[in-house]
Amino acid sequence: MIPKTLAVLTAGGDAPGMNAAVRSVVRSALALGMRVFGVKRAYEGLVRGLLSELGARDVGGILQRGGTVLQTARFPDFAKPDIQREALRQLNAQGVDALVAIGGDGTMRGAAALEGLGFPVVGIPASIDNDVYGTDISIGVDTALNTIIEAIDKLRDTASSHQRAFIVETMGRDCGHLALMSGIISGAEMTLIPEQETSAEEVAAAVRGAYERGKTHAIVVVAEGAKLHANALKEKLDKMNTGFDSRVTILGHVQRGGSPSAWDRLIAARFGVAAVERLAKGEHGVMVGLQATSVLGTRLEEVSIRKRAADLEYYRMARMLAK
Repeated sequence: MIPKTLAVLTAGGDAPGMNAAVRSVVRSALALGMRVFGVKRAYEGLVRGLLSELGARDVGGILQRGGTVLQTARFPDFAKPDIQREALRQLNAQGVDALVAIGGDGTMRGAAALEGLGFPVVGIPASIDNDVYGTDISIGVDTALNTIIEAIDKLRDTASSHQRAFIVETMGRDCGHLALMSGIISGAEMTLIPEQETSAEEVAAAVRGAYERGKTHAIVVVAEGAKLHANALKEKLDKMNTGFDSRVTILGHVQRGGSPSAWDRLIAARFGVAAVERLAKGEHGVMVGLQATSVLGTRLEEVSIRKRAADLEYYRMARMLAK
């Protein structure tokens, strides 16, 4: 059945470009003659019936804004079947025929659960960790990388002034994509990620090598999920003769914020249109994602049980370029 009314929500951790995706979903749906409801506070808001109708002007002026105007919330109780059925009841009460869910892997698990109950859902990946299976890149990753690189470039200035090694912690609890990419494009001496175990001795050797080559600074990028955490690494390096004093900078939630980059706005627009057009054709139960240069679909049940990991070919490249 082709939907006449759809709802859109943003869930999980916020990511720059979520608003651009909401705008794209709303305006493309309106262009196809559908009504659109926005769900406040993700799946929790869905269960509580926090839905309001959106028009073209309601999503005007949000393209360049970070965060999400629909707000988000983590809602572990949505894993319970009775809570899922309550969400379904709320959607039916509002006359909603289909849902577009924007978010990370947890969001896709919720989407797959509703689809399993017979409700049409299409997912859109948005997660700065880039750990969502079925897409080469998620909304928010490019902006987060630019934020990290800007911070590292500034840290390099002060590191050179004081002859220091800076250990920079990025987000990435289970997937080291952000750390790995930022390590390559910032010229870091070493990058630590969850997918690859690295010893303090290896890091010390890399930092010491930078000192012996006459460098005035060293940068080590550490994903928050790496087995050797940033502060623990500093304690170990302080006991080894690397030539540099070491300092730790934890970038934290600043990586989630900021106006989305041109790239994130573009893929958000593409994903939003693709999601609505698939629903209009009667296709659902998929997440749209970027694979090479094409927007393709991956079944939600597959996305919900698999996880994307950092590409270790980039790890090999990072080690090679740091010499």
